[in-house]
Amino acid sequence: MIEIKVPELAESISEGTISQWLINIGDRVSKGDSVVELETDKVNIELNTEHSGVVTKVLKEPGDTVEVGDVIAVIEEIAAEGVTPAVPAAAPEKTAIEPLDQPSGHQEIELPKTDRPIASPAARKLARELGINLNQVSTRDPLGRIRPDDVKAHTSAANVKEEPKVENVRQNPTVQQIDSEFDKPVERVKMSRRRQTIAKRLVEVQHTAAMLTTFNEVDMSAIMDLRNQRKDAFLEKHGVRLGFMSFFTKAVVSALKQFPLLNAEIQGDELIIKKFYDIGIAVAAPEGLVVPVVRNANHKNFAEIEQEISDLGKKARDNALTLKDLQGGTFTITNGGVFGSLMSTPILNSPQVGILGMHKIQLRPVAIDKERMENRPMMYIALSYDHRIIDGKEAVSFLAAVKELLEDPHSLLLEG
Repeated sequence: MIEIKVPELAESISEGTISQWLINIGDRVSKGDSVVELETDKVNIELNTEHSGVVTKVLKEPGDTVEVGDVIAVIEEIAAEGVTPAVPAAAPEKTAIEPLDQPSGHQEIELPKTDRPIASPAARKLARELGINLNQVSTRDPLGRIRPDDVKAHTSAANVKEEPKVENVRQNPTVQQIDSEFDKPVERVKMSRRRQTIAKRLVEVQHTAAMLTTFNEVDMSAIMDLRNQRKDAFLEKHGVRLGFMSFFTKAVVSALKQFPLLNAEIQGDELIIKKFYDIGIAVAAPEGLVVPVVRNANHKNFAEIEQEISDLGKKARDNALTLKDLQGGTFTITNGGVFGSLMSTPILNSPQVGILGMHKIQLRPVAIDKERMENRPMMYIALSYDHRIIDGKEAVSFLAAVKELLEDPHSLLLEG
């Protein structure tokens, strides 16, 4: 018998939630096969088995919280190719075990006769909440175990038949309370683990940091002209489009070198001033905001930065980011402009002490001198910072340096 346990995930992650099982009881698995998808605070991870065998037990249900070291399933190891492991026989008066089907390795078990239906804890909880008698719920599980999907299916079928629900509501005051909370239709959706973590950390940041935001605006004319001149040649040479993020990343790295406290973090009564530049790029993924990291951005050229951002963005959309992609980061850039935001106050990505917010480029009239006005492509930029270690003068000077570098993009070439 081999136990499948939740392995060590990362230094900052001690638990996760079962997202979905990729195997069923009775399935044959080989060493290295993915058996379950685990949702953590940062990414979804597929756990693999280190042994070959037949799945005999699944101990946790989708939605259950598990910690590192918890046993979540059991497999019976296969000693030789084509040999199906023996399954321990139960007491004859309770359970009769039929011979195993050798080609498929599936178990056929005659379930014990009992008035109490076999159901997962999650299914029982859902049935209690909905006031449903589990004896009336049918299941497709070959072992006869009722799962949450079976309860939901039974509820849907009951609604179609327009069965009266008055008795169930009376027996379940919780449901009655929920129904009377709103006098119009609502939908209750449980927050994912990642969304819960995002919510918790954003609130914690505002409680633990002295966060302040300063603003400036950038004339994007020079960058847009440069991009228009070089974008075709850049794409042909490097195989990636020249976007705005590489310019902003380069400008941020240069400004961080001038104002190193923006590249620090607080640990107890000490400041950790980092001499490396791992820039986080906030990405809106399907299951919530993630911040993959461009490592050693100071050593990368425009094409390398654009390629890495493109690759990380694709991985985020495909839900394929790894913990390594998300760990660390010394400073973050977030671009609300892609969604049309004209101005916002970004929230710090703890334990970082600075985050730069980009916004929508919009034509606005700008005074060129005392007599001339021109319509220019302007962008508001915002710097949120931790006032505990960064003074207003330093924050404003940092943002001004970013502005000057962006308005003279040729100077960014000096960043290598």
